[in-house]
Amino acid sequence: MPKYLLIMRGTDESNAAMMASIEEGIARTRLFIEETAKAGVYVAAEGLDDPGQGVVVHFSDEAPVVTDGPYGETKELFGGFFLLDVASKQEAVEWAKRVPAVSGSKIEV
Repeated sequence: MPKYLLIMRGTDESNAAMMASIEEGIARTRLFIEETAKAGVYVAAEGLDDPGQGVVVHFSDEAPVVTDGPYGETKELFGGFFLLDVASKQEAVEWAKRVPAVSGSKIEV
């Protein structure tokens, strides 16, 4: 079966909303992971550190250059992922619809 990455994307506002009820979010996420495991599609899932702590390594013909901050000029931040082993993109989308996410966030498949 193909593997699909469900990328959790948020904004500063949706990340703040998530942090305001972090214990509830963690509990809902654990239940989602349990559901995917019971369905036999779970491969991995990780939340990531505060995107503001990130750096970007730029490659060119010269030595790589490191700059502070995530992803250049984007307003959406990569906050974590679920990796699922499912039969089709449509099945991955159906699982993505069930991810416990706060208003303003997105899941990219």
